[in-house]
Amino acid sequence: MSKAAEPKRILVVEDEDNIAVALDYLMTREGYSQQRIATGAGAVALIRETRPDLVLLDVMLPEVSGYEICQDVRMDPSLNDVKILMMTARGSAMERRKGLAMGADGFISKPFELKALRAEVRRILAGEAPGDLEDGARGEARHA
Repeated sequence: MSKAAEPKRILVVEDEDNIAVALDYLMTREGYSQQRIATGAGAVALIRETRPDLVLLDVMLPEVSGYEICQDVRMDPSLNDVKILMMTARGSAMERRKGLAMGADGFISKPFELKALRAEVRRILAGEAPGDLEDGARGEARHA
């Protein structure tokens, strides 16, 4: 498989403690290094400072929305290598299209199954395009 390089770094931007605790457990178990910020304010500055491999980004946050954060990150060319997985309780197709149009690498609806989240995180970190979900959504979940 892969070499024993340093663990992938994940930043969780999530205001709900119970979800953040579940994400912390899963990301740690998967061998990722992670940290959390509980508000949208300061998230872009933290992303610039820490340069995580992946941002797990809640859409509905206090102060600054996940969409605004996603847009700000995508407008900064120095952050091109930062991947973004958006999470929302309002998982409509329109919300998903909006998130992907703003530059998110993936979109997952809450409540999510940890297996589905793990598969989506792996897909994004592997550099596979979000279009894979539209074409073969079932195939991606099969091997989680």
